[in-house]
Amino acid sequence: MANEVANAVPPARAHRSSPAAREAVTRRRIQTNGIGMHVAETGSGPLVVLLHGFPELWYSWRHQLPALAAAGYRAVAPDLRGYGGTDASAADEGYAPSNMAADVAGLLDAFGAETAVLVGHDWGANIAWACAELFPERVAGLVALSVPYRPRPPAPPSEMLRQFAPSGPASSYPLGVTEAELEADPLRSMRRFLYALSGDAPPGLVPRLFQERAPSGHVLDSMPEPGRLPGWLGEEDLDEYARTYARTGFRGPLGVYRNLDRDWHEHPEIGTAGVPQPTLFIGGRRDPAVLFGKLEPMEAAVPNLRRIVLLPNCGHWTQQERPGDVNDELLDFLGRDQGS
Repeated sequence: MANEVANAVPPARAHRSSPAAREAVTRRRIQTNGIGMHVAETGSGPLVVLLHGFPELWYSWRHQLPALAAAGYRAVAPDLRGYGGTDASAADEGYAPSNMAADVAGLLDAFGAETAVLVGHDWGANIAWACAELFPERVAGLVALSVPYRPRPPAPPSEMLRQFAPSGPASSYPLGVTEAELEADPLRSMRRFLYALSGDAPPGLVPRLFQERAPSGHVLDSMPEPGRLPGWLGEEDLDEYARTYARTGFRGPLGVYRNLDRDWHEHPEIGTAGVPQPTLFIGGRRDPAVLFGKLEPMEAAVPNLRRIVLLPNCGHWTQQERPGDVNDELLDFLGRDQGS
């Protein structure tokens, strides 16, 4: 099937995320790849695994879990290694995407599933791409939100990052923000971070954040306080994130950034094997990963890329900002390519 590029879901389509269709979401811990992993799950049927990014939790899939269950799928959203209720890694190299992909393969084992469709956002998308290359027999299909497939760069990612933004953040951490800065006030940190990278922020903010270096330790000061929270982010949602990060801190979630170069050296197959599985990409037109990224390499390396959906006025938090559109596209993809 030829690739399709869509600017938005057709407005006449009804969104399939009605609260009336909600199924009970249960939470428990499983063992995978040497750690205890906290998962939220609901529904029955073919397995769909939802992988969040930074700085999120399983909770960022709160709109997708009931929609998938109502459509006849078993939906599972874990806290990734070092996040929320999932164990932190005993060694820092445990946060390499290749090892977090092994966490996902172990999750499938724990659920007795030979294969699953992986849905990943942000770093969750990177982990899903890596899983499709390292464990291709376990991935029945892939949905990437925000982050497209990236070919192996010619130099370690940290070097490429410095070349990309020589006047930008000196740190490999996102935008140069530090662990200490994030932990000083998790509620303030999450409020500013989520707002600044959303489609509701001022239009010129994202380019400025990525291209101008903030004073060391003051990145969050460059992110404005929202006069009011965006409609997609309630106080109860913000509190859920803030309470969790106040308990766990940010060292585990930042671990993947400390391992940017590890897989480049140890797993040269990542970014070279390509992804043959049926795939869907959804991004926001105001998402920095779309604004500063390229979709053409993904189209070349993913021959069964069914559709590219770019949502107007949507920022980085795709499945939270536009849950109805994401659910519609996700269910259409599953129905077409997974036989439901």
